[in-house]
Amino acid sequence: MDYNYLADLLFPDVTLTPADMEARYPRRQLPEGAKVTRFAPSPTGYVHFGGLFPTTVSERLAHQSGGVFYLRIEDTDAKREVPGAKEALINTLAHYGIVFDEGAVIGGDKGDYGPYTQSKRREIYHVYAKQLVRDGRAYPVFTTEEELAAMNAVDKKAEVKAKDWHEDDGAQREEMLKWREFTIEEVEAHLKAGHPFVLRMLSDGDPDKKIKVTDLVRGTLEIPENDRDEVLLKSDGIPSYHFAHVVDDHLMGTTHVVRGEEWLPSLARHLMLFRFLGFKPPKYLHIAQLLTTAVDEDGKTVKKKLSKRDMGANLDDYERLGYDPICVNEYVMTLLNSNYEEWHAANPDKSSRDFEFSVKKMSVSGCLFDMNKLDDVSKNMVSRMTADEVYEKTLAWAEKFDPEFAGILKAHADTARAALGIGRGGAKPRKDIARFDEVRGYIGFMFDELFERRDEVPDNFDKADVAAAVTKYIDIYDENDDQTTWFDKIKSLAAELGFAPETKLYKKNPTEYKGHVGDISMFLRIAVTGRASSPDMYEVMRILGADTVKRRLADYVK
Repeated sequence: MDYNYLADLLFPDVTLTPADMEARYPRRQLPEGAKVTRFAPSPTGYVHFGGLFPTTVSERLAHQSGGVFYLRIEDTDAKREVPGAKEALINTLAHYGIVFDEGAVIGGDKGDYGPYTQSKRREIYHVYAKQLVRDGRAYPVFTTEEELAAMNAVDKKAEVKAKDWHEDDGAQREEMLKWREFTIEEVEAHLKAGHPFVLRMLSDGDPDKKIKVTDLVRGTLEIPENDRDEVLLKSDGIPSYHFAHVVDDHLMGTTHVVRGEEWLPSLARHLMLFRFLGFKPPKYLHIAQLLTTAVDEDGKTVKKKLSKRDMGANLDDYERLGYDPICVNEYVMTLLNSNYEEWHAANPDKSSRDFEFSVKKMSVSGCLFDMNKLDDVSKNMVSRMTADEVYEKTLAWAEKFDPEFAGILKAHADTARAALGIGRGGAKPRKDIARFDEVRGYIGFMFDELFERRDEVPDNFDKADVAAAVTKYIDIYDENDDQTTWFDKIKSLAAELGFAPETKLYKKNPTEYKGHVGDISMFLRIAVTGRASSPDMYEVMRILGADTVKRRLADYVK
């Protein structure tokens, strides 16, 4: 068969050659060892939490080596595209500090290797598709209008899905072999009739043979050769993912591809395409799936892949809930590198960006996603922030998600900062806050606008004793007392009312007392804060001021 003639029949308007493309996209001039990586999502919805995994790995590999990290939008499946998803994706990643050196940005492209959106690179793909036909590596499969209409009635992805097959389906493989048999005259007749065609690569693989591949995470793998005639161009001329990403990774100079292990079954066909096109393939890292726990039908807790329906899957939720992006990134690093927590314990004041990320420390098995662990990591991080940092971050969050609280924070900035400073600093800072949406509940009692009595004194205490403690304390409270004098007054009040002034005295002779000094403190805490648990009461009262403290005490016993 005259493949040059066939190529001209199928692509009469394509006049550029692969050499023209190579000249348009010259090899990158980078330092030795520099890596070029990318994040290449489809704009089909929100950013999955799992998306931070390959993104973080790619960013670290590129930037730690003095290379380039770029964003490519893979939008070849127009039917699944969600309006605005691209912009939302870019903004979400920016929120988590994912900085791209080049690629798709809102309003255009940044860099010399664009367009960075696949739907705008149709001309490029057709150049290489035509060359594959010239080389006898690709062939057309025509679909009549009647067949296309019938398939569309069943499935909108008809010509891609219905013309595919499974390795274990002999009947479909026989159909594939029939597609390979055609004449130039049949092609001419189809084209004259206006019939669309799907372009497939002509596989030369033998599934009974295996090829050795080195994966930078998993080591040496042996995988079956590809014997599937993969779709390269759909009937509308749009490339498949498999074809587009091979062309793009070559022209954009990608050196390392980081993707989920679910892509391993496609690796052989991708490597075949690189070989057919004469391209050097990038190095691959197939990273472990992100897992979560679930309860099966037998009531047992099992591990499963984190899906879009699981809590914590939507990355936008973390901003809404008030997780600091630094904390989320910190948690991701604990999952990606087994030695990260040990490093951070030895370097508590350093950023995760200072950590030397290592592919060798990545897990081959699945990483378990745990919201409780995320909270623990976040509490540790927030506890080391200054009061001013927590205030500013909380205010920024509240202005977007809780305007009422934002107004209160701005109206009482000094009080808020002082309250957030209680127990902060030192070797063992308080770890009450994991998310900024928790700040309202944590210090809300400090503001009259949010003050409410959430807790009551337990019923085992005599109400007369409670009222007496609160009433008498109004007369003895002095905001100028130091902490020792302040507590001595509470101990004296306890003794006066028949409560042990020392907890140890009560434990030694519990029948001789109505309770102990801690109970008196609890009465006062509930009266002043409306809750049984709060930050240090001496500091709380000092910040609130004598007038507010005495007013709340008096209101409690009315």
